[in-house]
Amino acid sequence: MSAAFQPGMSRELTVVSSAQDSARRFYPNLPDVFATPCLGGLMERVSAELINERLDPGEQSVGISMDLKHTAATPLGMKVRVRTEVTAVEGKKLTFRLEAFDEVEKIGEAVHERFIIVADKFNARVAEKAKKKTG
Repeated sequence: MSAAFQPGMSRELTVVSSAQDSARRFYPNLPDVFATPCLGGLMERVSAELINERLDPGEQSVGISMDLKHTAATPLGMKVRVRTEVTAVEGKKLTFRLEAFDEVEKIGEAVHERFIIVADKFNARVAEKAKKKTG
């Protein structure tokens, strides 16, 4: 890790929700609103972006947990803003507190953990696992 991670580091990301973000993409009998998996994906993305700025060459991060609460619906076409903040650093494990807002209100919050990995070692383990696939 080229730069030290510290609690309090933060980053924001704003996107405009679109038809691709609809809950109906996951199951047809769901409301046509911003989907919970899309919110989780934005939370993972903004946290990974914060980490990525400070990684050494050959390092990446992987998500290891997320406790997500999606508390309000967002109409498609509305902006969604997600803010992440590092709350704990334990070696290569980082913990984040996240909040999400649409143009009207807070729509969600989460606690997310990510782990910094060496990409070559990680990819080699995944390739070995793929060789063990049955059927």
